[in-house]
Amino acid sequence: MQNFAYIAKNAEGRRIEGLVSALSRRDALQRLRQQSLYPLTVAEPHAAQGRSFGWPWAGRVRKEYVADLCTQLADLLANGVPLLESLQVLAEATPHDRLRDAVLRIRDAVADGRNLDQAMATESTIFSELTLSMVRAGLEGAFLEDALQRTSGFLRKQDEMRAKVVGALTYPIILGTVGSLITGLMVTFLVPKFQPFFDRLEQTGSGLPMITVILLSVSHGLMRYGWLLPIMLALLFAGARRFNATPWGREWIDRWKLRIPGLGAIFHDAAVSRACRVLGTLLHNGVPILKSLRISSESTGNRLLEKVMLKSADNITSGDSLSKPLAASGLIPPPVMAMIRIAEEANTMDQVLVKIADRIDQKIERRLEVMVRMIEPLMLVLIGGMVMFVIVGVLLPVFDLNSAVD
Repeated sequence: MQNFAYIAKNAEGRRIEGLVSALSRRDALQRLRQQSLYPLTVAEPHAAQGRSFGWPWAGRVRKEYVADLCTQLADLLANGVPLLESLQVLAEATPHDRLRDAVLRIRDAVADGRNLDQAMATESTIFSELTLSMVRAGLEGAFLEDALQRTSGFLRKQDEMRAKVVGALTYPIILGTVGSLITGLMVTFLVPKFQPFFDRLEQTGSGLPMITVILLSVSHGLMRYGWLLPIMLALLFAGARRFNATPWGREWIDRWKLRIPGLGAIFHDAAVSRACRVLGTLLHNGVPILKSLRISSESTGNRLLEKVMLKSADNITSGDSLSKPLAASGLIPPPVMAMIRIAEEANTMDQVLVKIADRIDQKIERRLEVMVRMIEPLMLVLIGGMVMFVIVGVLLPVFDLNSAVD
C-alpha cells in the first residue's frame, strides 16, 4: 500500500486535499470515486512536493502551442482517430519539449483509466482552468471536438491580446529599467562623492536642505543594506506564492485584485466574461444548467465569483431563479444582470451569455489600450522625477552656499 496525495472536489464543488492509501494510482482513483469525490490530481506525496517548489515559469508553455494542440486534437477526434492514438500522434508531432512530455504523461494517465480532463489537470502549469473547464464540459455534454475548437479560439484571442500589451509595454519597461538603474547608480556612487563637501557645510553651521538629508539617508541605506533588497524581494515573492496556494489566501488576493484602481475593473470584467462564455457554450450544447454552473464557475479565475455561481446552482435546486444570487452579490454589472434576467425569462440564456462575453471582451481591449498608452508618459514623469530628486538634492546646498556668500 502506498500513500497518494490528492486534490479533489466533492459533490458540492468544494476543493479537498488529503492522502489516500492504495495499491496503485488507479486504485486510488477508484477509492476517491467511492467516496463521492471528483479527483483533479493524484500523485505520490514526494512527487507533488517536488513540483510545488519549482520556479514559477518552469513548465510554462505559450498559449499558441496549447491552442495548436487543442485544434489538432479536435481534428483528429473529428476524423475518427481514437483518443489514445490521437495523443500519441500529437506527442510525436509537437516541437515543444515540455509540451511533448506533458502529452505523453496525459496519454499514460488516460490509458490508466483517467478522464482526459483529469489527466490534463495534473499539468496545471500548461493547461489553464478555462481549458480544463471546457474539456470537462465537452466530455460531460459529448461535444469534446467543439469544446476543443472553442478553447483554441479563446487561447488564441488571449495570446493576441497579450502580444499587443507586451509590444506596447516594451518601451516603457526598458525605459523604467534603465532609468531606475541609472538613478540607483547615481545615488549609490555619485552622491557619496559629495559627502566631504556636505560635512564641511554642516560644520560651518549652515546646515543642509531637507531634500539633501533625505538623499543622503537613501544613499547610505543602499550602500549598507542594498544587498538585502534582492533577498527580501525573493522572500516576498516566495511568500506570496505560498499564500496564493492556500484557499483562503487565494480568496483574499482575488478580493483585493478587484480593488486595484484601473486594473481591478479589468480583472473583474475578465472573470465575468469567462464565466458567461463558458456557461453559454455549455447551455448551447445541451448541458444541464446545474452542471453548467458548476463547471463554468471553475473557469472564472476568481474565487468570489466562483462562490456566487455555486450559490446560484443551489438557488436553482431550491426552485428559485438564477439571477437572484447573482444580483445580490454585486459582482455582476447591472446592465449584464438586466440582460440575464430577460434571457432567463425568454429561455435564450445560451445566446445572450455569449454575446455578453463578446461585448465585455471588447470593453477590456479598449481599457487595456488606454491604460497602456498612459503608462509611457507616466513612466517618463516618474524617471524624470527620480533624476530631478538626485540633482536637486546635490546642487541645492551649492546654491544655498552661493547665496550666503553673496
